[in-house]
Amino acid sequence: MNKMPKNASVLWTGGKDSALALYEAELLGYKISNLVTFAPSEPEFLAHPLSFMKHQAEALGLPHYILEIKEPFKESYEKSIHSLREKYGIDTLITGDIAEVDCHPNWIRECAKYSGMGVLTPLWGFNRQELINRLLSCEFKVIFSCVKKPWFMDDWLGMELNKDSLEKLCMLNTETGLDICGEQGEYHSLVVDGPPFKKSIHISSYSKHASDSLMYIRIQKVVLKEK
Repeated sequence: MNKMPKNASVLWTGGKDSALALYEAELLGYKISNLVTFAPSEPEFLAHPLSFMKHQAEALGLPHYILEIKEPFKESYEKSIHSLREKYGIDTLITGDIAEVDCHPNWIRECAKYSGMGVLTPLWGFNRQELINRLLSCEFKVIFSCVKKPWFMDDWLGMELNKDSLEKLCMLNTETGLDICGEQGEYHSLVVDGPPFKKSIHISSYSKHASDSLMYIRIQKVVLKEK
């Protein structure tokens, strides 16, 4: 007898890693029930605006839930993860985490212990360049939404992540030690299309802005198109 697919929530940032993790989890047989974003009460996500995540959720055909996080943070995360099990029958939380950050244990995995929630990290431990090659081979369409000095100039903003820009990232890696996947915050991305998307997202208008060493786009107009 076949086992029923596990009901899963994807920890959603709007970027390339969470989108690829969603896709890989589906290939493994997980049933994606919703997208989840942990956020403070008045979030200002420069790289991954919540308003854009709503467009992504619509394009994916999935509900998107924003779970408020406040101090004490670990307890707040624990209770929020527990609520996913209690309210929506979720038994697995999927994240796009690639590796440890500063040698610390995986935060979501630690916070999930409280409720016994399963955690799937399908990208964990993979070579950085292999991950981006996988993303491109699956025909995800990704743009750079936020970049950081001194690695980048603002001409990267809105640029598509493709073979040409990957080659430039690899050159920067050789020259400066830049993490090709931006794991140290060197850059952030937004996904506008890919295999799980039922509609494609077209950003028809945006402006460029700067805040200290960060440069980011502010999206003014979005159109969803049937595929």
